[in-house]
Amino acid sequence: MITYIPNFLSAEDVAPLVAQLADAAFAEGAATAGWHAREVKKNQQLIHGMPGHEPLEKAVRAVLLRNPTFQMAARPRYIAPIIFNRYETGMNYGRHVDEPLMNIAGASPSHLRSDISFTLFLTDPAAYEGGELIIGSGGVEQSFKQPAGTLIAYPSSTIHRVMPLTSGVRLAAIGWVQSEIRDPAQRAIVYDLDRVRRGIYGKEGKTDAFDLLTKCHANLLRMWAEL
Repeated sequence: MITYIPNFLSAEDVAPLVAQLADAAFAEGAATAGWHAREVKKNQQLIHGMPGHEPLEKAVRAVLLRNPTFQMAARPRYIAPIIFNRYETGMNYGRHVDEPLMNIAGASPSHLRSDISFTLFLTDPAAYEGGELIIGSGGVEQSFKQPAGTLIAYPSSTIHRVMPLTSGVRLAAIGWVQSEIRDPAQRAIVYDLDRVRRGIYGKEGKTDAFDLLTKCHANLLRMWAEL
């Protein structure tokens, strides 16, 4: 399931993040890639423990924790420290699958299973050429180049890539979630049920149909959640 969240951050929220990133000292992205992804990762990044990372990470994490769509779709148990990446002309990230088990020194928890990956676009797409996020699923590829402030969440199990930048600069925040519901099909069912019951409640209030859907939603969580 790919979840599209427009206006995850407002323009007023994005502007100070971009301003702080303009002054940040980025490191080579390949340093933190897995052995097979290192060959195709050509970008820069600001990560956990580097100067300037903590306030930026806190700002984005706070929105992740309160955004209802993200919470419903991801059911996060743990969220890895957020990485801010930068692509300049000629940079790209070739085809890869994210590491399934992540060891993050100094973070809590230090070990995390990646169920969901996300990209938060921070640069207006008119400011750069290329740089599309390409996600493959079921033999079909989807391309994403979204307005600043848009978040895309997708299964970490997919093969994905970032196309070469031919001009400009592309900034984004990326991260990984270990979900309370490991199985993506089960997670999608719970998400759909949650959307339907909330829609009924918004139109009709607390009806018998709402109560029955809420019962199904709650009992599926009891069956599938890992705590």
